[in-house]
Amino acid sequence: MGDPVTTNGGRGSVIHSVRLVDDGRVIEDAWVRFEGGRVAASGIGGGWRSEPDAGTVVDGAATAGAGAVLTPGFIDIHGHGGGGAAYDDGADAIRTARTLHRSHGTTRAVISLVTAPVDELARRAGAVADLVASDHDVLGSHLEGPFLEADHRGAHDEDLLRAPEPGLVEQLLDAGRGTIRQITFAPERIGALAAIRETVRAGAAAAIGHTGADDATCRQAFEAGATILTHAFNAMPGLHHRDPGPVGAAASDPRITLELIADGVHLHPDIVRAAFAMAPGRIALVTDAMAAAGSPDGDYRLGSLRVQVQDRVARLVDGYPAREGPIAGSTLTQDAALRTAVAAGVDLADAVAALTVVPARVIGVDRDYGTLSVGRAADAVLLGSDLVVRSVWADGTPVD
Repeated sequence: MGDPVTTNGGRGSVIHSVRLVDDGRVIEDAWVRFEGGRVAASGIGGGWRSEPDAGTVVDGAATAGAGAVLTPGFIDIHGHGGGGAAYDDGADAIRTARTLHRSHGTTRAVISLVTAPVDELARRAGAVADLVASDHDVLGSHLEGPFLEADHRGAHDEDLLRAPEPGLVEQLLDAGRGTIRQITFAPERIGALAAIRETVRAGAAAAIGHTGADDATCRQAFEAGATILTHAFNAMPGLHHRDPGPVGAAASDPRITLELIADGVHLHPDIVRAAFAMAPGRIALVTDAMAAAGSPDGDYRLGSLRVQVQDRVARLVDGYPAREGPIAGSTLTQDAALRTAVAAGVDLADAVAALTVVPARVIGVDRDYGTLSVGRAADAVLLGSDLVVRSVWADGTPVD
């Protein structure tokens, strides 16, 4: 079989003998060459041997076994932490959580911030903006609150929820200095449609979520420019045959991307498979992970709220009987989401696209990320045929 990794003295690197799953395609016996942090070339068979500056050579089959799979690096547009650390707690906590998720294949991430007082949320968005300049795996921030509907608040502090008044939205966008990638709104709140337009004009994606809005109101939000449904099915009415609600409105609109939390807790596998069928090419698999991802069960916090994790399920504690509180984020990693989706019957190429090119496209970073096309960032994940991560590269460099 040969050595898994050899060095030929060049400046780049080659990964060969893999099943390349990229941008909806599956290419057998493929290879990809990285150089200078970018994808320099790709092909099939032994053509990599004639490439200049092959450098470090990784035999995918020898490293990950027969049926080894290579994908672009995963992109999580909605997560709150991991490795025992919450994204709301500043740069060191963000780096701790990102280390955990990077090891599971998430090479780039949007930092989701939960509901907080507006001044504090602005400070946190500013801190993420600082990280964008120094930590290139951080793509920006997602403000999941405070512009949510109280009856569908989930794990957000009801006392801190606000209507999206123009001055407040402007304050947050200014604090993010162009790095806010997404803001979630409940479209039925007064001022939401104007806030969606303002968000889109500023270059961020507007999402709807944590909402009880009917079909017509959701469609108004989409016409105003919203392009994402935040964790579809969760914190909103379910799909009903006479009242399609947010899920039906989003699935029937080709402009809208639906986030899914495929952890086996938030959604039944049949719903995961059905969502991919309802909105082909428009599903983004997100983690919505909180600090407990990659950490033991126990007591944690999500924003200002106490959370208890038992059997890897996170639930709110205060005011609820044991193990009966609302789900409070997840303990998911994106490689596990991939396995869950495929086990549910989703085609592998579609599931990989939902971790890569689809999220990259909806937040506007697909010129650099989301595929292993020549010229894109050299972010890649090598998995065994069991879809367990064996190796990860970011900017062409192996991730420890």
